[in-house]
Amino acid sequence: MDPTLARIIRCICNDVKHSIAPTRPRSPAKGPPMTPPASSFDLATFLPYRMTVAAERLSTGLARRYRDDYGITIAEWRVLVHVADAGSVSIREIHRRVHLEKSKASRAAARLQAAGYLSKQVNGDDRRLIALTLTPAGAALMQDLLRIALDYQHRLDALLAPHAAALDAALDAILTDAP
Repeated sequence: MDPTLARIIRCICNDVKHSIAPTRPRSPAKGPPMTPPASSFDLATFLPYRMTVAAERLSTGLARRYRDDYGITIAEWRVLVHVADAGSVSIREIHRRVHLEKSKASRAAARLQAAGYLSKQVNGDDRRLIALTLTPAGAALMQDLLRIALDYQHRLDALLAPHAAALDAALDAILTDAP
């Protein structure tokens, strides 16, 4: 199974939540849109809802581990893991890639900088942008956090093993061809 399953599901949920607007059919007489009867809608089988709940459970399950051991929030984790993956990154890029609101990403980065895990430098190409990089303490923290993340991934792999190929195919379809 793809080792970035949790990140993919989180992205899917954010993409689906923000890109699919419910459509309401028009009545044939050009009147106001018809609303389908409430009895025809089953929230428990509504895919965007189920994906959001699944992503939240995955995120919360992992967050519990790194929060308890290191006091890191979900927003801080997302900033750290993205900076570790990219090497140097702006808040704008974090917002765009992991769908974390700019204000949340900025506050998380400020807390991580105050804790000595991140450094901020003015971007040489655009002085309005700040480039975030890991400090040596941040790199050491990421080594510990990635061990926790990989352990969590292995547990998910074991749980989902019988469905891994179908899940990967479904996630790929949603990520590339979602309406």
